[in-house]
Amino acid sequence: MLRWRLTWALGLALPVAAGLALLTGSVATPPETLWTLLSGGDAGIPGTVITELRLPRVLAALGVGACLGLAGSLLQVLLRNPLADPYVLGVSGGAAVGALLALLGGMAAVAVSGSAFAGALASTALVFGLGRGAGAWSTTRLLLTGVILAAGWGALVSLILSLSPSSRLHSLLYWLMGDLSLAAGGRWTLLLVAVALAVAMPQARALNLLARGSQAAAVLGVNVNRLRGLCFVSASALTAVAVSVAGSIGFVGLIVPHLVRLLSGADHRTLLINAALAGGLFLLLADLVARTVLLPRELPVGAVTALLGVPLFLVLLRRSYRGGPTSS
Repeated sequence: MLRWRLTWALGLALPVAAGLALLTGSVATPPETLWTLLSGGDAGIPGTVITELRLPRVLAALGVGACLGLAGSLLQVLLRNPLADPYVLGVSGGAAVGALLALLGGMAAVAVSGSAFAGALASTALVFGLGRGAGAWSTTRLLLTGVILAAGWGALVSLILSLSPSSRLHSLLYWLMGDLSLAAGGRWTLLLVAVALAVAMPQARALNLLARGSQAAAVLGVNVNRLRGLCFVSASALTAVAVSVAGSIGFVGLIVPHLVRLLSGADHRTLLINAALAGGLFLLLADLVARTVLLPRELPVGAVTALLGVPLFLVLLRRSYRGGPTSS
């Protein structure tokens, strides 16, 4: 069907981009190395470079990008705001505070990721509790609570950085800008994306109705409060995992849903899958640029996504004004 064309295109582009990322880097790697590894042979040092260094990074980029793309599409329909992204509810700020405290304590990478995840979940619980309050769901209250909490986390991050020893400042700032060089757990992030899609896809029709307004959705039989809670919890969990694995990487969850809507429409039966695939592809290519454009130096991938995302977003915004508002 026509609406699945983008899905097939992304499905074909992902293995090509992954293969390119596995073969590209500071160490020359011939293409036949991949075939040797796939056939179970010994590829020597180039094979070790691929399996030990590049493959975990590629899986992490795919998983984190898919998490952010899917979370962005869920939040934009939840808040009915095309400018919403996974960090608008303060989840990133809570994760950043947790990770910075772990880094200052000299903890291992696994403990840093765990601390970041705990901070993200704490922020999610605060927004969930304060945003709902004693009454019914309100997207305005939820959004305002998230923005205020994000500002508070940002102030706390600034305080931590100002009190940190200069010897640790560089690593702290690098993590805050997004870093996949030491990322682990890519397989788990991909598994989480699969679970989130399995939960969200049966709700695709209800999400289409919710995008038209909560009253219209309720009239047509949608349990709006339950659906909003499902979107919020799913998006927050996806963002928490993404931030705990790779730090704060912006613009993926904002740009990717916009681009997918432009190319394949706003039907969530394809939007959710395409947003996950496109998010993984976008971050994988951004990370490839980050680690190869200035060899042997490496850029933080969050800076690359911002440099790519800002002009792309301005182009999309201009096109949406020419052709009418973008559906959300």
